[in-house]
Amino acid sequence: MSIVASEFRPANWCRNPHLQTLWPYFFRFSPRPEYCRERLELADGDFLDLDWFAPNAAGPLVLVLHGLEGCSQSHYVRGLVNALAQQNIRSVVMHHRGCSGEPNRLDRSYHAGETADLNTVLTRLHDRKPNTPMGAVGFSLGGNMLLKWLGENPHTPLVRTAAAVSVPFLLAEGARRMQRGLSRIYQWRLIRSMKRSFMEKFANRPAPINMRHVRGLQDFWAFDDQVTARLHGFADVEDYYSRSSSRKFLSRINTETLIVHAEDDPLMTPTVLPHAHELSDKIEFELSPFGGHVGFVTGPVWCPQYWLDQRIADYLSAKLKPGC
Repeated sequence: MSIVASEFRPANWCRNPHLQTLWPYFFRFSPRPEYCRERLELADGDFLDLDWFAPNAAGPLVLVLHGLEGCSQSHYVRGLVNALAQQNIRSVVMHHRGCSGEPNRLDRSYHAGETADLNTVLTRLHDRKPNTPMGAVGFSLGGNMLLKWLGENPHTPLVRTAAAVSVPFLLAEGARRMQRGLSRIYQWRLIRSMKRSFMEKFANRPAPINMRHVRGLQDFWAFDDQVTARLHGFADVEDYYSRSSSRKFLSRINTETLIVHAEDDPLMTPTVLPHAHELSDKIEFELSPFGGHVGFVTGPVWCPQYWLDQRIADYLSAKLKPGC
């Protein structure tokens, strides 16, 4: 399977990878969907919150997985669910544990290789309406989860098609990249958010890890070694990154899947990219020289356009229509 050149062309004023990444975060306006929230109780005593958009409509359904410390109000999620709605496709956003505005109940939370929760949600959705065509989309960390799950379940009947964007295929390489240059700004913001979530969860109950020690963690490698790995049963950070990275699962995917990636993604290096021989023949891998991390901004500065929304919506609509 080949890696093909993306049709995306960046705006002339927005060719820098950091601008591509940050412009939508700070300046994009997209209508806030009127979600309907549902809480799923889990067998281990925890819960997951789902945000539905047009939950009572008929037709195909797409499950959306947000990225690290994201939620259903993340700019890229809002843009996609609105684009899907224009094509009469319902969407439901799965919040990872602790990301829906309320701390989850257990000490554990979520991580890049967590596929059990995803499997639970997809199974329950399928069991409710087994004849509904379903797709799934994952952004960044959520994309890594989705691709890993697809590789673990090559014969799944739960989804007909999938898409993944700006995926950190090799987690260790991504963590190293975040320690260099301007990428440290993204690391600082995300680590601050992760530590704040940890502190809020254990503000009124015993913490499994010394709070003062957690406050002192400054990078992904240290946080994932001292917190993520310990809370989720990994031996250490290297064990976590090795077992959770999605790249080695790509050859097993048997679901029609679109992957969109930019070579200039400031959160990772080109070394994370899989080679063509690592992709199954069900994967369409579109690679662009530009686009940043979940950016893909085009159009004039007074009316920027977000190419990614329409590309994913068009792909899923074609795959989920009757007869496909």
